Amino acid sequence: MKNVYRDIKQILAEGGIASGEAQAIAMLLMEKVAGMTTAEVLMNDPKGEEHRATLLSCATRIAKGEPVQYVVGEADFCGLTFKVTPGVLIPRPETEELVNWVREEAKEMEGSKEGKLALLDIGTGSGCIAISLAHLLKDTEVEAWDISEEALLMARENAKRNHVGVVFKKRNALEGISKASRRHLEGESGCIFEESQRMFDIIVSNPPYICESEKKNMERNVLEHEPGLALFVPDNDPLLFYRKIAEMGRTSLREGGRLFFEINRQYGMETLEMLGEMGYQEVELRKDQFGNDRMVRAIKA
Repeated sequence: MKNVYRDIKQILAEGGIASGEAQAIAMLLMEKVAGMTTAEVLMNDPKGEEHRATLLSCATRIAKGEPVQYVVGEADFCGLTFKVTPGVLIPRPETEELVNWVREEAKEMEGSKEGKLALLDIGTGSGCIAISLAHLLKDTEVEAWDISEEALLMARENAKRNHVGVVFKKRNALEGISKASRRHLEGESGCIFEESQRMFDIIVSNPPYICESEKKNMERNVLEHEPGLALFVPDNDPLLFYRKIAEMGRTSLREGGRLFFEINRQYGMETLEMLGEMGYQEVELRKDQFGNDRMVRAIKA
């Protein structure tokens, strides 16, 4: 098997992947595909030789730019393992920081509330945010929305594999708006907008926030493989989802409820200003581990 391990690293290196990263990916493939431990690989354990063809095929896909997580079908997030396919975004470490912030504030809120907290995750994708929070906050009722049936199927499967209860619903985030705006829009266009009738203590969202014009600066493996529906917003309205979700929060958040967003690092101050103008209080912006503006929290007055 040592030869297979060597061959995987060689394929990855020929694809332009640096030595250290290639070694880590090779070991991950040995673990996920062949079911081998690091010790077994290093000790040249013959187990798994029958996986040679699959292992080399996986390495070739990665060398050509396909994300590792899609190749192995899994991604780790907040200590849990999630199934992922190209129909959902790959969970990222920056989003783990958002989950930890939500958890911290939810714990504080639990002490001053009778009964369970109600939390809503909008645009759940793989379910990583909702499921991680349901795992971390055992006494919180968690609901999660997505517009994609494929994403919801994946999220439900991930909830089962991680043994948590989350209520998943098909919803369009751009239609969950306030009654006043609903009446206004219905009067203009005759459209019927679906909205939540439930009140929540926390709403969290990592919505699409990359402008179309930013595509030219993106990594090829993201641009060519991850779902554009979950990534992009129009250049002329980069705060589209934040504005609509914050508007919904004015009627769907309880007094003192929290609104959390993962944001485009280029629009941190604009997001803060928008939330303040909408009447939210104690609006806070935090940077991620890489020093970029990445998370916002606001409190409903």
